[in-house]
Amino acid sequence: MNGFRSWDLILSTAEIILNHSTDRITIRQPDDWHVHLRDGAILEAVLPSTSRVFHRAVVMPNLNSPITSLDKAVAYRKQIENLIPKGHDFKPLMTLYLTDDISPDIINDGFNQGEIFAAKLYPANSTTNSSSGVTDIKAIDPLFAMMESIGMPLLIHGEVTDPDVDIFDREAIFIERELIPLLSRHQGLRVVLEHITTKDAVQFVEDFSGNLAATITPHHLHINRNAMLANGFRSDFYCLPVAKRELHRLALRRAATSGKECFFLGTDSAPHVRGAKESACGCAGIFNAPVALQSYAEVFDEEDALDRLEGFTSLFGPKFYRLPINKNFISLVKQTYIVPESLDVINHDNSIERIVPFHASKKLKWTLSV
Repeated sequence: MNGFRSWDLILSTAEIILNHSTDRITIRQPDDWHVHLRDGAILEAVLPSTSRVFHRAVVMPNLNSPITSLDKAVAYRKQIENLIPKGHDFKPLMTLYLTDDISPDIINDGFNQGEIFAAKLYPANSTTNSSSGVTDIKAIDPLFAMMESIGMPLLIHGEVTDPDVDIFDREAIFIERELIPLLSRHQGLRVVLEHITTKDAVQFVEDFSGNLAATITPHHLHINRNAMLANGFRSDFYCLPVAKRELHRLALRRAATSGKECFFLGTDSAPHVRGAKESACGCAGIFNAPVALQSYAEVFDEEDALDRLEGFTSLFGPKFYRLPINKNFISLVKQTYIVPESLDVINHDNSIERIVPFHASKKLKWTLSV
């Protein structure tokens, strides 16, 4: 009903292949180190788009009722697992939503029990469902100290929310005001600066010699702010952090295709039903899960860097997170793929809403092998 093909990936045990003569790429199965699956009917609709491609995914905790306790994390994991389609080998990695008053004991217990993989720092009111986020980063240093001592990664939405700071400068100012002091105070803390959008972030991550990495989304590799603002406001391209100038997009493409281990895949796929995207709110988020791998492949192809795709998608993330690389393989072929216009969400009252994916109705040059 939703317009997306249902396919099973062909996972080979052969050697990694990059064969330009056949226009076929075979790489280790990737993981998504940053995804929003939501809950309820939306979760049921969007989960297959992630689980059929990625073996593991770091699931964001900013639900309407944020994941702020061990019990909530366990319940959310079970909700996801109950909806994984048959034949999909998928493991959700759960994250804890940091607030001003969370106890370090929750972090310690959740991590040691293997239920909470990482903790997520949202500066309060920085993005979707972040009103319960942290108001003073220095004030939660005991949480960071606990994470540092047990080896739990900290995932950061790296933007300040100072109303005096231009929205296009929020990432760069966050690095200066908050990230540099944080890394100085906790030099053993493993940190991922998620969904980076600026050349400032690229340069900082490249130059930092400690436990710092960054994820890059497919949409920030394809669009700059003109896509969102030229010829009228295009809510389909509105996300947070917002897309920036062209010079920043080019810096991100250079970083993603550089082969540097500090940069790896994180889709930040963030579905909203059409009514939410087109409302006065204009909710931030781009749903790219159905075409994320193909979208990345297009960029690497354009940058003549297909030989570096596997590192970015499948190797560098597991290395940073100290996890084994996946045993299975996945193939893409250079074949035109027309992205469907929408995905249907069937609500519990049987009403239907739509989610529009990234690249909707556009032609991509790469498609998953079926």
